[in-house]
Amino acid sequence: MSRSVTLLLTVLACAIGCERNQPTSVPAPAAASEVPAAQSAPLPTQATTTGSPTQTRPRQPGWGDDAPLANFPKPAARDHEAELAQAVAAGMKRLDGQHLTLVTDLPIDPEIERLPQAFDLAYPQWCAYFGVDPSKHADWKVVGYLIGDKERFATVGLFPADLPAFKHGYSRAREFWLYEQPNPYYRRHLLLHEGTHCFMFNLLGSGGPPWYSEGMAEFMATHRWDDTGLKLAYLPRAREEVPELGRIKLVQDSLASKQAFQLVQVLRFGPDAHQSNEGYAWCWALAAFLDGHPRYRDRFRQLPSKVNSLTFNEDFLRLYKDDLLQLMEEWQVFVANLEHAYAMDRMAIDFTAGKPLPAAGANVQVAVDQGWQNSGIALEAGKTYQLQAHGRYQLATEPVIWWSEPGGVSIRYYHHEPLGKLLAVVRPEAEPPDGRSAFLNPRAIGLGADITPDSSGTLYLRVNDSAGELTDNTGTLEVAIQPID
Repeated sequence: MSRSVTLLLTVLACAIGCERNQPTSVPAPAAASEVPAAQSAPLPTQATTTGSPTQTRPRQPGWGDDAPLANFPKPAARDHEAELAQAVAAGMKRLDGQHLTLVTDLPIDPEIERLPQAFDLAYPQWCAYFGVDPSKHADWKVVGYLIGDKERFATVGLFPADLPAFKHGYSRAREFWLYEQPNPYYRRHLLLHEGTHCFMFNLLGSGGPPWYSEGMAEFMATHRWDDTGLKLAYLPRAREEVPELGRIKLVQDSLASKQAFQLVQVLRFGPDAHQSNEGYAWCWALAAFLDGHPRYRDRFRQLPSKVNSLTFNEDFLRLYKDDLLQLMEEWQVFVANLEHAYAMDRMAIDFTAGKPLPAAGANVQVAVDQGWQNSGIALEAGKTYQLQAHGRYQLATEPVIWWSEPGGVSIRYYHHEPLGKLLAVVRPEAEPPDGRSAFLNPRAIGLGADITPDSSGTLYLRVNDSAGELTDNTGTLEVAIQPID
């Protein structure tokens, strides 16, 4: 572990200890061109509140013996069956599944009728992900309220007066409340979001700090439901699959306005971080990144066992102590290239240091269906090198095959350069003082160019294409690298 990482962990741990009893808040985002040094960003520990869509809530355990955090107060006891019977008598509908009783005043259509089924299909997936034995909690059940007219629910006692104001959804113990949403997908997403909160608080005892609690609720709730069944924790392949969700667009918009959050800033989110959808978007993005990345996934999936720890963020940092700076750099690359159908495995970066270029030069092959590829070659600062590329490769199959050469196809641009054009980055050996990744400023090479690195480092190459459109690319190109005396 490098001295800089040791220093980073020490400073963060000190900041956590110093701020343990301080209220947390949303940090101001960093401009994309002004990334703060990682050592300057203190982290809070687990907060005693977590967010629900656009609202915070007291951290509550579940009701009954499955709640290990018995020191937290429970809501006032109520006779649910009597209230539910009164609601049905008042004309509301009750829909029962194995793990969900849903009450609504809305007209029942097939999509609403299937909501308990969606919840039941989610239950084994929650159990599998969070390490819960489903047979030990086969009778676990929550009550949900899908609301068209709040006053009707209040009249029959199903909207307690002690609930805080909320815009979309709110969960507490073994109940959750949802306002009607603009389409069936978003309604179901919200139901699964609040269901994830209920599951974590009831069966794990907590949701962890805000970034993890809300990140996991958003991550699990982003789903696909079709003839093959329900799949939670789904990275959408197209905007049309997740109407009105807009999490990817919110991250893209933040990046475009130079208001992107660094990874450490997301970890610092406090209980008020989710008063708008932007907070949810960034927590979802971090959970999706860590769970999807082949190098970080297994460690991320250890976190459910730590949600009751008051040192959750410290525990998180320790899990990644050996490659924390690389993780933070790949987060920047992920955010800068986030698209629907983001190919996480193909965009993973090999950080192995390159070896000096032989005096006779070298040839490197670049696969067009991958992101940044390590050439294995180290270039020296202040020296000039000539890069020449040739090859013909496929960029797409629909509606017809798109053929390209290293100069790219000018019929379409991506990130201000022709699609398929060869790009290069020299990643410095030394950590940049501002923490900004070199991959955010690639050099366009095309058919050929001379480069003179400002800092010594490893040469990386790729063709210009969306991280969500790599899977239909086929072929390679060859790059000749020559030193210029």
